[in-house]
Amino acid sequence: MFDPNFDPIWATAAETAAAIRTRQVSPVDVMRATLDRAERSQPVLNAFVTLCPDRAMAEARAAGEAVMGGEALPPLHGVPLSVKDLVPTEGVRTTWGSRIFADHVPKHDAAVVARLRAAGAILFGKTTTPEFGQKPLTESPLFGTTRNPWNATRTPGGSSGGAAASVAAGIGAIAVATDGGGSTRIPAACNGLVGFKQGLGVVPQEWAQDGFGNISTITPMTRTVLDTALMLDAMAGPHPADPLTVGRPQPGFAEAVRNAPARLDGTRIAFRMRLGNDRVAAEVIRLCGEALAALAGTGAAVVETEAPFENPEAVWFVVNGSYRMAQYGHHLARHRAIMDPVFVRQMDRVASYSAQELYAGIFQRTALFRAVQDWFTDADIVAMPTLSRTALPIDQDFFGPITIDNEAVPNLRAAWYPYTMPFNLTGNPAVSLPVGLAQDGLPVAIQLIARPGEDARLLQVAAALERARPWAHLRPVVPGLD
Repeated sequence: MFDPNFDPIWATAAETAAAIRTRQVSPVDVMRATLDRAERSQPVLNAFVTLCPDRAMAEARAAGEAVMGGEALPPLHGVPLSVKDLVPTEGVRTTWGSRIFADHVPKHDAAVVARLRAAGAILFGKTTTPEFGQKPLTESPLFGTTRNPWNATRTPGGSSGGAAASVAAGIGAIAVATDGGGSTRIPAACNGLVGFKQGLGVVPQEWAQDGFGNISTITPMTRTVLDTALMLDAMAGPHPADPLTVGRPQPGFAEAVRNAPARLDGTRIAFRMRLGNDRVAAEVIRLCGEALAALAGTGAAVVETEAPFENPEAVWFVVNGSYRMAQYGHHLARHRAIMDPVFVRQMDRVASYSAQELYAGIFQRTALFRAVQDWFTDADIVAMPTLSRTALPIDQDFFGPITIDNEAVPNLRAAWYPYTMPFNLTGNPAVSLPVGLAQDGLPVAIQLIARPGEDARLLQVAAALERARPWAHLRPVVPGLD
């Protein structure tokens, strides 16, 4: 018998899968509600490049038949799933946010998409991204600007802005995102979500052109820590085409979260308010402090550290810029006029790097890795803000200053998200978690980092913070939807 009180919009993936399994709700009703909300959200949020309602409803009907037929059901059976438009999806348009590929339809799913579908999730749409994911503001010449569900005058962040805006607005509980310099954690922080960047080698990226020096990861985007763990259980594990994953079986992430200890006695947490930056908003300082006090209340030993740190933006710029120039530079000669001017300007800035400069950057990346691992001599978890302030204005100039507590601060990348890109370079697992709402009504987040290989432990600490300071009940009111 179906439960009329079940809410298919705000239920978590874990709750939805359980309700489908116990016949409290049908996959058809869940998908119909999700697609309806997605379609009505487009004029407000513009979070989707493509919706695939016919295919999604057909798969939902098949999922319902499997339930009624008493078949064995996978863990995410019938749960709606959206996928960032950087990640290939069989038979569903994948544009990389670019006019160049406006009509591109892949013949195969990325491994993570295939694994999530095998786990029962049903793809219903592709979410927006800036062109080739190379901007923390989600806008592109192909689809326009995506807006933050908490405040339409603010950006949802990027480059997984569509994924974050949709999940935050109750349009599917889980989404596939990516993170090459903070592209999951930045929008998660802007939208009050869990943004988990797993360590290198946890989730395969078998189509990455550099399988050895990759700094980008395919990630979950969810509202709760358990949903993140459920996605990782499906996504993680070795793939023969990704050398970073070979021979690295993964633990049960959902089991680790469900069995997480109630207290964090003996866990050492080192907090860094700054990471090579000078300015942090007072509201960020206050709310991160409250979150750390909550962790201390569970038994963790929290110590603030101000050890010097030179933010590696210059290293990231060389390594990532050289990679992207090799990957996309050939498009500039043929398609410059139809490409995002911000992307073009970024590529022009890195076009002259030599092979020697690239390898100097790679050497610096290795030195950074070793320096960051030294942090864990005296700590089990390192904490810091995810962003120095709440979501930026929707019309923020990428190359202009940002405002922190009414003061203009130059260099958006170094001033707003100095905390995220270092851990793409080092490969440490890192998670952004909501810690409350600032006075402007927008979410603020804290980031927790663990040693390589300790992704499950990091999720357990994240779960402890979620229990101490619940956030899933905090939801935006979206005009036209709510």
